[in-house]
Amino acid sequence: MNKTLLCLGFGYSARALARRLAPEGWRVLGTSREGQLVDGVQTIKWPGSPLPLDGVTHVLSSIAPSEGGDPVLQCLMDQLGGQNLDWVGYLSTTAVYGDHGGAWVDERTELAPSTTRGHWRVAAERAWQASELPVHVFRLAGIYGPGRGPFAKVKSGQARRIIKPDQVFSRIHVEDIAQVLTASLARPNPGAVYNLCDDIPAPPQDVIGFAAELLGQPLPPVVDFDEAEMSPMARSFYAENKRVRNDRIKTELGVELLYPDYRSGLEALAKLED
Repeated sequence: MNKTLLCLGFGYSARALARRLAPEGWRVLGTSREGQLVDGVQTIKWPGSPLPLDGVTHVLSSIAPSEGGDPVLQCLMDQLGGQNLDWVGYLSTTAVYGDHGGAWVDERTELAPSTTRGHWRVAAERAWQASELPVHVFRLAGIYGPGRGPFAKVKSGQARRIIKPDQVFSRIHVEDIAQVLTASLARPNPGAVYNLCDDIPAPPQDVIGFAAELLGQPLPPVVDFDEAEMSPMARSFYAENKRVRNDRIKTELGVELLYPDYRSGLEALAKLED
């Protein structure tokens, strides 16, 4: 049977998944705001064009919600008509859990977002789950990978080690996102929710410091969080402090993380910097 994946929003994570699926014979389609060629995939401009649903068997949505709700779900439902899908993935965020003072959370934890964007995500998750589609929800921690990591800031001399006592973040390498999504495609379980993060939540200053060490650069200066000049968006990330468990992707999907902690992930990225 031919398998065709439509990526609603052909962004960083979707492109990593497409690179993994292409050698397995998948046909991959995508949407983008401009409808341009991206990593060898000719994307369809959306909004502005009908969704390319002919022959599509699987759908992945990574388009963020707004105050008005999820921007693509109703459009997809209207255009599908009676067409059946084998698998639908929705990329959400661990921001739906809110602040837990550094305590551990898992997929059974009550959703209590503390930011506006977190509330939008909860509403979007529930809308997808309430549809009649075979939906799988993936809650992503902070994403890093090639071209998206701390090395550029360290090299530019603009990196800082911002200290907020006891603050930790969970992270996930983009190749592990692609690995988990591939495993779910192979073992669909509609209604499932998965946290996508590595094994070891860590303080952000430790990550910046290790990146500098790998590059042979001086440690960036320490700045107290209360005194740091940050954008409202950047500061909002520090409003939530939690450790995210990832047991379900291992027990249900059989995933063994390629980069189980930030050190192994950054070491791999550093080799690309050479």
